[in-house]
Amino acid sequence: MQVVIKPDAAAVAEYGASIFIRQIRQKPDSVLGLATGSTPLALYQQLIAACKAHTLSFQQVKTFNLDEYLGLSAEHPQSYRYFMQQHLFNHIDIRPEHTAVPNGNAPDPLQACDDYEQQISAAGGIDLQLLGLGRNGHIGFNEPSSGLRSRTRIKTLTAATIADNARFFKADEYQPHLSITMGIGTILDARQVVLLATGAAKADAVKAMVEGPLTAACPASALQLHQHALVVIDEAAAGKLADIEFYKHIERENEALLRRLNRR
Repeated sequence: MQVVIKPDAAAVAEYGASIFIRQIRQKPDSVLGLATGSTPLALYQQLIAACKAHTLSFQQVKTFNLDEYLGLSAEHPQSYRYFMQQHLFNHIDIRPEHTAVPNGNAPDPLQACDDYEQQISAAGGIDLQLLGLGRNGHIGFNEPSSGLRSRTRIKTLTAATIADNARFFKADEYQPHLSITMGIGTILDARQVVLLATGAAKADAVKAMVEGPLTAACPASALQLHQHALVVIDEAAAGKLADIEFYKHIERENEALLRRLNRR
């Protein structure tokens, strides 16, 4: 697991966006795994800006989102399909049929989970997966106790996650307590994973993910098993790591190595 510590949330988004831009330029038909939530928004804004500047194209790109609320239609303002349309898809040149989000309103949700796995496989697997991090260490909607080899499935949300997401729903609005989510095993199948986390509220989860044991109690700790997992965090989210300077030293050495290799 590679840990990159940036000064603030804006620098985290810029660094994360540069990885996605490089991926698409190197492989125009990339398969991307995408996430919702507040953390990826600034990254998506940079992708939109690059597309509008005609320096980046999504015409051959395919995307698969991590999760969706069970029981919400794609048109519901709180659905993750709606979120992606509003914050990314409507503003870039991606083909609508190339954007996949779990069907939260499927007549047979269990079959929809199996179908989603098959769609990812048929696309050749995910090249680059974007993740956020829940305060309890969840990735996607894989809450604590999730199996580390789990696949796309229906998942019950914890009280903490429901409380964290309540701000997006009106007081009298139905808030789902179930979701469809890629499993941890599905996420680990991606060829590269980039996790973004910002703010002091994520510091405990970051420490458990990076320095804690590999455990279902912190689903994000499964990224310790991934050969190409990159964790990009700001100073606030890094605040409880045991040796912040060591991670910064590693990143400086990595950057120096890349510079030497690029001069050859």
